[in-house]
Amino acid sequence: MKGFFTRLPQNILEVFKPVHLGWHFLAVILTFVTVSTGFDWLYFTNVQDPTIQAWLFPAVIIGFFLPIILPLVLLAFGQARKNKKMIVTAWTLGQAALIGFLVSSFYKILTGRIQPDLTNTINDISHQFQFGFWQHGIFWGWPSSHTTVAVAMMVSLMVLYPKNKILKFFAILYGLYIGFGVSVGVHWFSEFLAGTIFGILIGLVVGRFFKAKI
Repeated sequence: MKGFFTRLPQNILEVFKPVHLGWHFLAVILTFVTVSTGFDWLYFTNVQDPTIQAWLFPAVIIGFFLPIILPLVLLAFGQARKNKKMIVTAWTLGQAALIGFLVSSFYKILTGRIQPDLTNTINDISHQFQFGFWQHGIFWGWPSSHTTVAVAMMVSLMVLYPKNKILKFFAILYGLYIGFGVSVGVHWFSEFLAGTIFGILIGLVVGRFFKAKI
């Protein structure tokens, strides 16, 4: 497990370095536009369909368990087969997932975004934030942790294996499925959007570091 913690604190700080703050501002600006124009509410009211929910809502469960299970499975197989590439891949995905969770949770503690109410499609609550410290927990809110983690894993994997087109396809498919899946119920579209931006940044930081080890 030592490899998993390699440069972990430095990679977390790397995400917040001045050179990368443009990604953070982009997430904030796009969120402001999405919320202020009413697109968040418009999107939410138009995806409350039983068929859409049936196909996409499982992403909430998959997006929670896969980031935990997949790195552990790859690590176990890699160690059993003494496959360094597989072990490094496990470290990469695990660290990308952890940093994605930590960064998104940090912002959630401060923003206190009110989550969608599936029983209410009449009163627009998409503009409600509770800015401060720990005003609305870290499960709900801005940005989407599911999306941040999924996209961080997706991008880090693509950085590790830039020539593997099949892997890229399934990585992108996974990231989009989780992102859109949580956006139909537990998160607003802007939270999916912001999570995607943070996930790309984290995936690039973690992926580039571990790629040197492969």
